Amino acid sequence: MTGLARHTPRAICLIGAECTGKSTLARQLAAQTGGQVVPELLRDWCQTRGRTPRVDEQAALMQAQIDAENQALNLIGKGQGAMLFCECGPLLTAVYSQFYFADDSLLAAAHLHHRSYAMTLWLQPDLPWMADGLQRDGLAAQAAVQHVLGQQLAQHRPVVAVSGVGPARLQAAMFALHHET
Repeated sequence: MTGLARHTPRAICLIGAECTGKSTLARQLAAQTGGQVVPELLRDWCQTRGRTPRVDEQAALMQAQIDAENQALNLIGKGQGAMLFCECGPLLTAVYSQFYFADDSLLAAAHLHHRSYAMTLWLQPDLPWMADGLQRDGLAAQAAVQHVLGQQLAQHRPVVAVSGVGPARLQAAMFALHHET
């Protein structure tokens, strides 16, 4: 963990379209660094309700993600050198709202929050696509959302594209953490 520990907690956003390995990589990075994970709330939301959110539910879902990240950051802030791995970030909710509902209203707040991350790991869609209940719409949706996400991420730094399969993906992310922060 040399080079990663600091006296203040740092939030790292892992973001990418559906089926890019955000959950898996967040858990692996937390295990490697002694950090914590804030999971994507959308997954539980969909499972609990048996459906995907409507346009009028997007803002509350995004705010819940922001609140969960802020609460976790406050908790680890009492320790030393902890890292927080945010599994998707509110920007993804805003991009989904833009993509599925032609609603740009969440983008400004999402970008404001995104600036608080120490860095962004942009996960590339090079893993095999797998169906996962209500959340995943297929390769065409994955590619389109990834494209829109890339346009939105152009406003932020540092953003590091992470690709590879298995240990190579984790190694690429760890390299970014050591060299970009």
